[in-house]
Amino acid sequence: MIIIITPEKIVPNETEVINELFQEGLDLLHIRKPFMNLEEMKNFIQKINSEFHHRLVLHSHYDLTERCNISRLHFREINRQNELYKSFTDKTISTSVHDIETFNELSENWEYAFISPVFPSISKKGYGKDSEILNDIKKRDNSNVKLIALGGIHKNNINEVLNDNVDGVALLGAVWESDQPLNVYRKCRQHVLSL
Repeated sequence: MIIIITPEKIVPNETEVINELFQEGLDLLHIRKPFMNLEEMKNFIQKINSEFHHRLVLHSHYDLTERCNISRLHFREINRQNELYKSFTDKTISTSVHDIETFNELSENWEYAFISPVFPSISKKGYGKDSEILNDIKKRDNSNVKLIALGGIHKNNINEVLNDNVDGVALLGAVWESDQPLNVYRKCRQHVLSL
């Protein structure tokens, strides 16, 4: 499984690229736009072909789920700890963790969780340079929740992650900081399909 997370700020032709990524077989797209208001988010989503809306995951503006045919929501660690997700029992939910111990304690309410940073981040310079998460993944003992590796993953190191105890990868900087995001995705997808 490959998930792509949007950059926080709008990039040129972003929704056009998103539609192309879905046409290429992208599994899920996480919309993480913390600076967008409700109307801007609605307009952003409407530029994505409606046939792909069921593969969108919202990080905010959860009230758009009904209007935009979205059934997937992502909750940050703080929102999980505050149990904000409990009012969305009819949705598919995911979350984020930063250590394997927290992941191992997640209940089966969660479809999957991002664990990060696996490698030094591409989009957040200096973040994750001393991370031990790739080694810690070996201590996974929760099989009820899918584990998605995130952080610094690109075509040259994706196999290191896929050979570990993970169910998929999430890409952000590798795709959006490239001049050819579609080609980056295709190369990463070839690695996943070759397993």
